[in-house]
Amino acid sequence: FVIQIEVQVEVGLVLVVVVVVVVHVLVVVVVLVVVVVLVVVVVLVVVQKTVYFHERRFVQPKGLD
Repeated sequence: FVIQIEVQVEVGLVLVVVVVVVVHVLVVVVVLVVVVVLVVVVVLVVVQKTVYFHERRFVQPKGLD
């Protein structure tokens, strides 16, 4: 009986460690995904704004002329 209890405790500890590691990995992955999405959105917005400004800058003089 004592051996079984010790084995169960060890298995429980292993399960706890595995769960903690998995949770940490999931948190890191989620954070990375969020950061990547934010960076992509910022880059797209900046590119769109620069392209928009360049188009206006190039188009306006022709329209005014």
